[in-house]
Amino acid sequence: MPTDVSSSRQGSSPKGLRRVLRLGRRWSAVMAVAVTASTGATLALPAVLAHAVDAALTGAGTAGALPLAATLAALAGAEAVGQYAGPRISADTAARLRADAVRRVLAARPLAAHRLPVGDVAARLTGSAPQAALAAPAVIYTATQLAMAAAALVALAVLAPTAALAFLGTAPLGYAAIRRQLRRTATLGEGYQRAQADIATRLLDAVSGSRSIAAAGALDREIARVLRPVPELSRHGRELWDSQRRIAWCSALLAPVTQLAVLAAAGAAVAAGSLSVGGLLAALGYTAIGLGGFGAAQSLLDVSRARAGADRLAELLDAPVPAPGTRPLPSGDGALHLCGVTVDGPGGPGGPGGPVLDRLDLAVPGGGWLAVVGADDAATSALAALATGLLDPDEGTVTLDGVPLAALRPDELRAAVSCAFADPALPGRTVEDAIGPGLPAERVRRAARAARADEFVRRLPDGYRTPPAEAPFSGGERQRLGIARALAHDGRLLVLDDATSSLDAATEAGILHALREQEGHRTRLVVTRRAAVAAHADQVAWLQEGRIRALATHEELSALPGYRAVFDGEAAG
Repeated sequence: MPTDVSSSRQGSSPKGLRRVLRLGRRWSAVMAVAVTASTGATLALPAVLAHAVDAALTGAGTAGALPLAATLAALAGAEAVGQYAGPRISADTAARLRADAVRRVLAARPLAAHRLPVGDVAARLTGSAPQAALAAPAVIYTATQLAMAAAALVALAVLAPTAALAFLGTAPLGYAAIRRQLRRTATLGEGYQRAQADIATRLLDAVSGSRSIAAAGALDREIARVLRPVPELSRHGRELWDSQRRIAWCSALLAPVTQLAVLAAAGAAVAAGSLSVGGLLAALGYTAIGLGGFGAAQSLLDVSRARAGADRLAELLDAPVPAPGTRPLPSGDGALHLCGVTVDGPGGPGGPGGPVLDRLDLAVPGGGWLAVVGADDAATSALAALATGLLDPDEGTVTLDGVPLAALRPDELRAAVSCAFADPALPGRTVEDAIGPGLPAERVRRAARAARADEFVRRLPDGYRTPPAEAPFSGGERQRLGIARALAHDGRLLVLDDATSSLDAATEAGILHALREQEGHRTRLVVTRRAAVAAHADQVAWLQEGRIRALATHEELSALPGYRAVFDGEAAG
């Protein structure tokens, strides 16, 4: 089960919440002004209403009607603006958070490659981002509701001190109970998000390996594995609902009790002649506003949810992004060296699974062809990612012609190293763009012929001008296009990461012949679990438990049962 590193974090940091609050400052300011105006009108309303009632009772006619109408109009207008600004802040902030997180994930190569499972990242983008975006409206509403409740209590104390004492005798009990439930709800919310992320990660793993699962007859077991966190998710969901129910119950019970206590005290003051009828109405109005502080419970709950979402996003937004290199690449034949390279597994150094690569040393001579074979796909793919500069080692260095890949200028690195993968993406407006953006048409077609892709591309409705999204490519056809793209770029190092796994034997043999023709022109590093590919290489690096177990030709290594078992396992899958 992939490790959710967020679960090991202790407490929460205000840094993430402050970052979220900064994103929607303009609309937050609009909302703050609107809510402040609404608060002022709400606080003025009981006094204005009391004046209008007393004026009517004393025969002053409608003298208090105009101030009452103006106050109600101001309240309605401010509420309308606030109701528009709140969702606008949340929508804009969620969009910004997602965009920033995606940019960071793609730029922070170690994180994107192996620190967090894809399902966990997706859950944070789809679930944690909108929760974090609740921050600004929740903070504004919490502050204004609490300030309004305090101001209403002061006004009540000035108007009818005994009524204020009655309020203080009951309402604080509700605030204490609600605060306790809020703490419990915040903790449950974090657990709920972690369970969601676990399910998303398991589901994506199952979808990506659906063919192997079906072939192995393991569908029922895989369904059970994916759904294993559901009881935990359900438990957190039920407890969240129960906690929110308790908050609503406390508010519903204590509000009428407090109102009755204030009504009794204010009624006694009216009977004693120290409070007018209008004053009685004002006292009840201020009591209702003071009890509105219970409404801060929901806002505080939203603040807790926003903090939990911001904390989970912080691991994406705070991921270290390596500074781009500045050194040019000197002339050379593409010699690749990995010196003392370590790549930590999920959970970081000392994680439960140990390092993916452990102090590995490997030299690929310029112009040579090295195959990398191993049963651990994570280790072999990590090695390929290191060679292409898509992953930085946690320890050690990777050099191309004597220069660390991390120190190279990005344009020099991408020009010098080309790569192909088992499931390549095909960005570009046309197939021609996907193979070689900006390259001459003949060079693109020559690469497609070498990758045995030219024939099926020409059969497309618009040939090389066909948009990739409109062409129903098979897995093998996509792989051939990915290889064509790698061959079209005239770099000094070519890296293939299981890029022929979906090809038939005849097509693979043709591509291997094309790779053999690259001898002396560029260095080739090919990660594979197919014996035919390993047999064509000059040497094979047998990778086991994160280290090079042996380095020899395929023929020499084939005498070892453990080496042969790597290919037997692939055939069985």
